[in-house]
Amino acid sequence: MQEKKYRLLSWNVNGIRAIQKKGFLDWFKKENPDVLCLQETKAHPDQLDDALKNVKGYESHFSWAEKKGYSGVVTYTKLKPLKVQQGIGKKEFDSEGRFTVTDLGKFILFNIS
Repeated sequence: MQEKKYRLLSWNVNGIRAIQKKGFLDWFKKENPDVLCLQETKAHPDQLDDALKNVKGYESHFSWAEKKGYSGVVTYTKLKPLKVQQGIGKKEFDSEGRFTVTDLGKFILFNIS
């Protein structure tokens, strides 16, 4: 029996709010990946509207910098994670919001900026 292949996409967006204004959600729907990793989101989740935080059919897992407008990553996944970890346990790195580690069972995905 052949194992399912997963479609994983990764994109350094240089600002999630900026790409939303340029049709990001339409592109996302069209591409329909199993997992989408974005880096350099440059926003806290409380700065985002519901359309970006709750994309239909996906879970979203954010990691953001203490400093607003700086770094940040988000992992959108159709696959149900066993575990999601923001950061790597080192304050000097984790304060920058550069890591989301997602255990998807068959593999562990590191979204790092």
